[in-house]
Amino acid sequence: MKTLNILKYAFTLIGAGMLVGAVMSYSSTVSFIERATEATGTVIDLERSRSSDSTTYYPVVVFEDIRGREIEFRSRSGSNPPSFSRGERVSVFYEPSAPESARINSFFSLWGLPMILGGMGLVFGAIGGGMLLFGWKKNRSQAYLKDHGTEVLATFSSVEQNTSLTVNGRNPFRIVCQWQHPQTGELHVFLSDNLWFDPTNHIHQETMPVLVDEANLKRYWMDTSFLPRLAG
Repeated sequence: MKTLNILKYAFTLIGAGMLVGAVMSYSSTVSFIERATEATGTVIDLERSRSSDSTTYYPVVVFEDIRGREIEFRSRSGSNPPSFSRGERVSVFYEPSAPESARINSFFSLWGLPMILGGMGLVFGAIGGGMLLFGWKKNRSQAYLKDHGTEVLATFSSVEQNTSLTVNGRNPFRIVCQWQHPQTGELHVFLSDNLWFDPTNHIHQETMPVLVDEANLKRYWMDTSFLPRLAG
């Protein structure tokens, strides 16, 4: 299904982009601290910012720079409940050439952005990368079975929906077949790859070719090339 292909690449790219952004933000903060001068400021206000479902409070701070000028700035990071209170004394980092770009000397004010970007990048990257890895391993396994697998004819049993996977509110279908090992007498159940249409009306044979790894019968691939290809 094209949606899955788009999602796995999109999640991987978004995750990689966020991780790059996290590294750049971290490096920028380190450079800023190395250039910065420290001063003591006072929280004079808590500026409230409302969104559709939440309220965030941003501290407004006043401090005096090395030239004796009174500088006022609003912190880039806010929270709810507020992390600071009016009248509270805080440590401030600022560049003498651009004191208006000062930051409160606190962990979240300095490192919040790279931490958030890094965390989200890891999540998106893990999801996208996991999907890519799964697809790669699946393709590799299929290629191995096509070259080295043993073909058995499994008896068609049913068509089921794979409710463990949902994309755009839909569950794919799988063909279920059974095969009894002639030597051990054990019954093996084989499932086809996910199909994004109901194949029931296109199944006219009683048996399905399945390639198996004789050393590990849990490794198999059902050949469904007889089914029509889904358009689009």
